[in-house]
Amino acid sequence: MSRTNRGTDPAGSVPSVCNEALARLSTTYTPTSIAIACSGGLDSMVLLHLAHAWCAHQGIPLFAFHVHHGLSPNADAWLAHCERSCASLGVPFDHRRVTIPVDGSGVEAAARRPRYAALGAMCREHGATLLLTAHHLDDQAETVLLQLLRGSGPAGLSGMEAANRSPGLLGDDVTVMARPLLTQPRMALEAYAATHDLRWVEDESNQDARYARNALRHQVMPALAANFPGFQARLARGAAHVASAQRMLEELAAQDLAACLDGDAVDLAVLGALSADRIDNCLRHLFAVRGLAMPSTAWLAEMVWQLFSAREDAQLKVTHPDCHIRRHRGKLYLTPHLPELEGMRDPDDLGIFVKEGQRFRWQGEASIAFPAYGGVLHFVRAARGFDAAWLRALPLMIDFRKGGERLKTAANRPTRGLKAHFQALGVPAWERERLPTVSRGRELLFAAGIGMDCAHVLEDSEDRIELRWEANTA
Repeated sequence: MSRTNRGTDPAGSVPSVCNEALARLSTTYTPTSIAIACSGGLDSMVLLHLAHAWCAHQGIPLFAFHVHHGLSPNADAWLAHCERSCASLGVPFDHRRVTIPVDGSGVEAAARRPRYAALGAMCREHGATLLLTAHHLDDQAETVLLQLLRGSGPAGLSGMEAANRSPGLLGDDVTVMARPLLTQPRMALEAYAATHDLRWVEDESNQDARYARNALRHQVMPALAANFPGFQARLARGAAHVASAQRMLEELAAQDLAACLDGDAVDLAVLGALSADRIDNCLRHLFAVRGLAMPSTAWLAEMVWQLFSAREDAQLKVTHPDCHIRRHRGKLYLTPHLPELEGMRDPDDLGIFVKEGQRFRWQGEASIAFPAYGGVLHFVRAARGFDAAWLRALPLMIDFRKGGERLKTAANRPTRGLKAHFQALGVPAWERERLPTVSRGRELLFAAGIGMDCAHVLEDSEDRIELRWEANTA
């Protein structure tokens, strides 16, 4: 546990800056209660002290939340320190223990998501709509440098925002995450802690230069400070300029996307009329508004090339971790990853016989669920349909099409293959493969997405049944 010697807070800026930030946040977001993320380190203990004084004066409830990662042998001691510190101030305290996944992304990245998810869960449980973190000016400089070294674009080089909603991290779009100390250097926080005799814990992993942020903090930033005094503030100003440019890019992207959208699809003719940079900007915005992981520059370039270069009749499918990117009749579609259905079976090992579908009989039910085919078959009383008694007497089979099936939807229309029907109706190829058929023996009675064969459809019977297919959406 560390403790500073008593000293003087440089210019007394830390409390005034924090109080002004909290006042702005309170006016903008009108939180019912406020929480702070309390790790037990210097930064969070300073924030706890400041937030407690301000909230007590304003009459706003304050909570402190701690996340126990279990990565350090001292983690239990850190938890105990946070609990004692909050008790001494009368601040309600809660904590969560999390397990860090081993996914090859590195400890820092792997710990981040469960940490913020736990913080978000505690905010919801205690009704806190404003979550404060103790990020400061040095953290901002480190973030900008790391993003620059990773080759990030404007979004990454913008650094951390003073306040934002992060539903992807916190688990909802209600809680606001704010950083009231973001403009203050660490040395000012150290001076404040000395003045107020604050105690904190040191995370020994912060000295491990194998972590990229620590390598910057202990090896690179001291050299920058020696040669470019005050570089942190200048990096933060640069990040603010980049953030302004990024906001303009987002406004342009929103306008371009609105012009390109045709329902849920993107009109590739309209998109293709834009410059290459605006195409990339528009597509990145599309991924962002759909809540999808942002693709790399190389991946995006390859996707764009395929969209505009593949043959017109090609069944284009580009796989993204969160979706499929498909093209159909000059439109771009983002479709979800769907599980393979049991009914989507391949020919057996000999490649000669194909297993038949699922046999069933209709016994008057309003609907029958077919999980193997991904949906529910409804039997609806209608003005036009099959005779109910006739249909009830038939042995029926549901299956996916195998090729060669033909259907006549009306007496004044020709008999056509299902592929021709789907093409005429504009049903994309990826939807066709999940639309089953209903038949009796070799005679096709119904094809989902198309309709019933007219051979047995009656117009004047009193008890008519129309078949309708409803695909599962989950």
